[in-house]
Amino acid sequence: MARKRRAFASRRESDCISDIVSIAVFAELMPLTRDTRNRAETFTGPACYAPQFMTGNGIAPSYPSLPPRPPAPDISSIDPRLDLESEIRNLKRQKNAVLLAHYYQEEAIQDLADFVGDSLDLSRKAQESDARIIAFAGVRFMAETAKILNPTRKVVLPDYEAGCSLEDSCPPEAFRAWREQHPGAVSLTYINCSAAVKALSDIIVTSSNAEKIVRSIPADKEILFAPDRHLGRFLSQKLGRPMTLWPGTCIVHEQFSEREIVRLKAKYPDAKLAAHPECPEPILAHADHVGSTRSILNYVTTAPGKRFLIATEEGIVHQMKKLAPDREYIPVPPDNGCRCNECPFMKLNTLEKLYLCLRDERPEIILPEELRKAAEKPLLRMLELS
Repeated sequence: MARKRRAFASRRESDCISDIVSIAVFAELMPLTRDTRNRAETFTGPACYAPQFMTGNGIAPSYPSLPPRPPAPDISSIDPRLDLESEIRNLKRQKNAVLLAHYYQEEAIQDLADFVGDSLDLSRKAQESDARIIAFAGVRFMAETAKILNPTRKVVLPDYEAGCSLEDSCPPEAFRAWREQHPGAVSLTYINCSAAVKALSDIIVTSSNAEKIVRSIPADKEILFAPDRHLGRFLSQKLGRPMTLWPGTCIVHEQFSEREIVRLKAKYPDAKLAAHPECPEPILAHADHVGSTRSILNYVTTAPGKRFLIATEEGIVHQMKKLAPDREYIPVPPDNGCRCNECPFMKLNTLEKLYLCLRDERPEIILPEELRKAAEKPLLRMLELS
């Protein structure tokens, strides 16, 4: 029933999610100062929005405008007698479509996917695909990445409103102004951003390859890291490499409770904590393993032990149970009683919407070629360095 209820989420609900994220991010904006506990001097300068970003005084990207946002999926057009899972399999075969799904998708979508993975896995699979249609069950920036790397393929996604709080926190106009304040700096940008921000970046990174790519940057070069400040802080402290950080955060990983972790560790003293580096520093301080979703999956299914606390979006637990069903996986909750360890954007995608996007071949990702080519360069650089 929960899945059915999510299927009927309205555009107004998803717009509210974006509005709430934007308000939360803007309310937090402030310069990040040096963390005196970190001898590497993590923050080398203010990591804040440029004050002029609202005016667009010569800083707006010159790329052509994106097409208008498509209408919401018409769930009422689906014959209720259909076996959706069977129909989706048939449509994939008939239309020569490949289905890529992120670990944070609902279980039924993961089970239908041709490939399930994290952002780096799926970037590679998108680049390798020879299917006519790429159906991307993830969030919009992931589908955009697939289109950037596969300009001749049609890329569709179940719900165009499946955005990302990190993408929302980093408008391209503000990002361009920020870069202009740091001439000569190398811009390493987390893949959780729009195509326009990618086009303004030097190298894209994921949580899987960021450490390797940071190590490749000459020591005398300033690094700008956007949009996730927690991932940037983690990398800076681990590698002893100063960075200037953009102040964005993931609304899911930001919500994990240190209090709940302490309580769970007391209740299950044998449990090991695996955490994503998008989590705040107090959460990572308790972790036995910090890594990307793929890294967390590998760790909890192969490391010694039988019980693991999971500090990332709980959708990945499905793959954990499939790979090592004899282990116990406990999602770390927030301390306010909400289901904040579920990504509201990822969960906008449903079987109904997936069926419609394959049936109707929309909503489709369409990018102006000038923008696509500019965004492709830092993505290819990432793949070369990974």
